Amino acid sequence: MSLVLHGYHYSVYLRSVRLALAEKGVTYERVEVNPFSPDVPAAYLTLHPFGRVPTLVHDGFALYETGAISRYVDRAFPGPKLQPADAQALARMDQIIGVVDSYGYWPLVRQVFSHRVFRPAIGQTADEAEVARGLEGSAKVLAALEALASPEAFLVGPNLSLADLHLSAMIAYFTAAPEGAVLLDRHPRLAGWWRRLQARPSLPATAPGLLITQV
Repeated sequence: MSLVLHGYHYSVYLRSVRLALAEKGVTYERVEVNPFSPDVPAAYLTLHPFGRVPTLVHDGFALYETGAISRYVDRAFPGPKLQPADAQALARMDQIIGVVDSYGYWPLVRQVFSHRVFRPAIGQTADEAEVARGLEGSAKVLAALEALASPEAFLVGPNLSLADLHLSAMIAYFTAAPEGAVLLDRHPRLAGWWRRLQARPSLPATAPGLLITQV
């Protein structure tokens, strides 16, 4: 079997797919692609015409878009199921993933994490106004997710799902900012959920090796 995952090692979307693969116990080859580079390789653009990440290639079958890849991984490989069978739980999983993508990614990652953690780590200046806007937006997102989260161990019930893996990649970055960690702790269900997720071996196994650990 040939399984190749193309992506940018700092990408939360790459990590969410890597988390799914880790939870399923699937081995694969990694190819680094920086979508922010002015010269994304032409060979990669034949796989993903929009030049974003990640892309999975399984025995010649190429697939891009994180949601499609994660669902494919769950369906195509043995291991624990990452999508609930119950229709309402599955709908809640899809809803949470949609909320995270539509409303959470920008404030959690591109504003709070990028400006408070990532930019200073690479010698760039943080924009405090962006951090403030990000925290304001994140508060609304976290409140919505707190209301949607199951009182059980994971976001949509007693078992791990793709919703947990999708959100955890972003929360890992968000809580690297001190203000992010404080804000998350104000939401009891999410805070408890995050402590449980951090204890899973898949989290450290897929950590991107942030620049903040190298400076």
